[in-house]
Amino acid sequence: MDDAPLAAKGRKVGIDERLPFHPLNIAVLTISDTRDHNTDTSGALLVDRLTAAGHGLAGRVIVPDEIEAIRRQVQAWAEDEAIDVILTTGGTGFAPRDVTPEAVTPLFRRTMDGFSVVFHQASQATVGVATLQSRALAGQVGDTFVFCVPGSTGACRDAWDLVLGQELDSRFRPCSLVGQIPRYRGVCN
Repeated sequence: MDDAPLAAKGRKVGIDERLPFHPLNIAVLTISDTRDHNTDTSGALLVDRLTAAGHGLAGRVIVPDEIEAIRRQVQAWAEDEAIDVILTTGGTGFAPRDVTPEAVTPLFRRTMDGFSVVFHQASQATVGVATLQSRALAGQVGDTFVFCVPGSTGACRDAWDLVLGQELDSRFRPCSLVGQIPRYRGVCN
């Protein structure tokens, strides 16, 4: 098996502008006991980033740091066939009320272990070893992809700008998750 990076083999890694862009319907869930729509800078950043990229905002909700409230909202969105991806922000740390992983993990039919690894590698460049204080995670609830990132605006910026913005762009090569979205299977490879 050849372990040379794709770029070293002459294959393009990144956005291929020649390919069509296929927008996703993305819902944003902020998990916080203290934020509202006026003070939710993290949720607002994710909304700004995803809409600027050309995706559609499928919903935006704030729930308290409570397992049942988080689980109920994620499950409801996952059952909505019009929603392709759910982004959550908040509740991934080690404070006593940080329960997002405990709420979401039981819903996963598949986990995406690599997301946590890549997110931590990306955020290490901006926050150093403090990235260890995040329990960022991802997986699928049914066919809906769910990404849970920390509640800080900086962490959301890192998650979108350094990981999700590329992985959720159908033009990203060598491949993106868009081809795994049911309505785009066979369209994006």
